[in-house]
Parts: sequence; C-alpha cells; structure tokens
Amino acid sequence: MQAEVAVMTNQERVGEPVLRHDWTQGEVEALFALPFSELLYQAQSVHRRHFDPSEIQVSSLLSVKTGACSEDCAYCPQSAHHDTGLKRESLMPLEEVLDAARRAKSEGATRFCMGAAWRSPRDGDLEAIAAMVEGVKALGMETCVTAGMLSDPQTRRLKEAGLDYYNHNLDTSESYYGEIITTRTYQDRLDTLQRVRDAGMHVCCGGIVGMGESAADRAGLLIGLANLPRHPESVPINLLVKVEGTPLADAAALDPLDFVRTVAVARIMMPASRVRLSAGRLDMSDEMQALCFLAGANSIFYGEKLLTTENPQAQRDKQLFARLGLRMAGLGC
Repeated sequence: MQAEVAVMTNQERVGEPVLRHDWTQGEVEALFALPFSELLYQAQSVHRRHFDPSEIQVSSLLSVKTGACSEDCAYCPQSAHHDTGLKRESLMPLEEVLDAARRAKSEGATRFCMGAAWRSPRDGDLEAIAAMVEGVKALGMETCVTAGMLSDPQTRRLKEAGLDYYNHNLDTSESYYGEIITTRTYQDRLDTLQRVRDAGMHVCCGGIVGMGESAADRAGLLIGLANLPRHPESVPINLLVKVEGTPLADAAALDPLDFVRTVAVARIMMPASRVRLSAGRLDMSDEMQALCFLAGANSIFYGEKLLTTENPQAQRDKQLFARLGLRMAGLGC
C-alpha cells in the first residue's frame, strides 16, 4: 500500500507533474520490493504521462582532460591513488574538442558533454573549458560539463559561456558514501549542486550501482536525488565498470534485474527528469537495455567511449533502437 500511495502522489495535477521532495526510506524500499511486473507497469505509466515513450535523447561524452585526479573515488581509473595503467593526458586543444563535437552531432547526438578529471578546476583551466562550451554551443548543440567542485565565480563564468548542464553525481547513498570516497564529502557535492542551481544552470546528477552497496543504499541514493530542492533535469544511472587496479575491481556483479529496478524507481520518484543509461552499457544485453527503456530510461550516452571506459558503438545503438521501434529525440533536455 505504501508503494501505491507513493506513486499516486506523483499524478499530474492540472496538467503539471506533482514532484515530491519528501520521500522516506520506507516508501522507496516498498517500491523496490514490488513484484517486478507491477514495478515496471507503474514506472511505464508514470513515464507515459510525462514523455513520449518512443523517444530517446542521445548525449555524447568526451574526456577533455584525463587522469591524475587527486580524488580517491574507489571506482575511478582516473584517480592518482590507483595504479590502473591509465595514461595521463593534458587538457585537449579546443579544435580537437570541436572536431569531436561535430562527429557526435553527425551521429545524432544533441548534447555534448565534456569531462575533466579534476578535484576542482583552476581558474585558467576553467577559461579553457568556457571556450569549449562557447564553441560547442556555436555548433547548435546543448552543452554539459563535469569538472569537479566549483566556486560561485566559476559557476557564473560557465553560465556566461552558455553552459546548459553541469554534471556532479552523488555517486551513492549518504550512508555508504564513505566506503567509496574519502577526499570529498557528501556535503561538498551538495554545495556544488546548489552553486550550479544558483547560477541558473540545469543539473545532471545521478549515481553508480553495483559498488557493493545494499538495496537500502540504492534506495538512499534515489532519495538523495529526489529530495533535492529541485529534481535534476538529467539523472544518469551508471552500472559499475570494474577496472583492474581500482579498489572495486573485484566487486560482486549486480543482478541485472536489480539495475532495472533502480531505473524504474528513479522514474517513479523523478517523473519529469531524463533518466539516462550511462556507464556499463557495454556489459548489458540488448534485452536488459530494453527492460530499462520499458522501466522509464529515455536517454543514453552514445559513442565508443565514456571518459576512459568502453561504450557500445553508435551503429549497435542504432540497430537496437530500430529493433525496439525507438527514435532519437530532437534537441531538448
């Protein structure tokens, strides 16, 4: 009954979504505990009230500065704390970034995301990122950046450059967070998200599952996202990509249906947000991805790499979309 009440509170009122920001642990765990078919039915019902279920928004992600990050995120091959054999690369030249954006656009991507492995960018580096944002915007694409923690002046500068979205994930639940990273607090992440909001930009914020967390932690991650003052416009749900040399290289595999459940509950809790399949798709079967789309995922990262990890090739994605009767959405969030 708790789960049914939770879903009903997200019904539309006078044509507008009722967005909750007061989810409790018990409510969300009850959603996760629903029979699988019932959960997918409820998630798909919510999805259809807010989106065209046949459209998938496509983003492309490029690592514009790779490796040597001072953070100790247990999942990340770019951390200087882990010996993964990843080659450090300096900030990419502007024209190389724009060439990559042009290729992404030609393949159907509407949003171009640029990732830089920093704890927090120096002001000079931020100016280079701002120039990239301006250049990609001139190509007619939406822009997204992920570059670590930001100060108020830095968020304002990115807004001036025309940045549409800033990505800063919560990663996991607040209670499990200390098991994954010790060099940046959970509150640090919340503070950066608030600065992004204060500057007038959209938020891209999600997390990673399959890092040894409990089902209660997966519920806690979604509570952390949905109970923000405003729901993130984009919610990337990542499946851990296990990389040799990181502390999570030998993490137990997550049941694929638990991943689908996470997507479905995210859709119910954040009905007007784009729920994005992000890292880990290379390890997902077409059938698993199809279930995720049925559960309410309506965005993917597209292209052969996500930062430093492999991703399905664009042609494979197009073939999957054709088999499922899905089409790439036009420009939009």
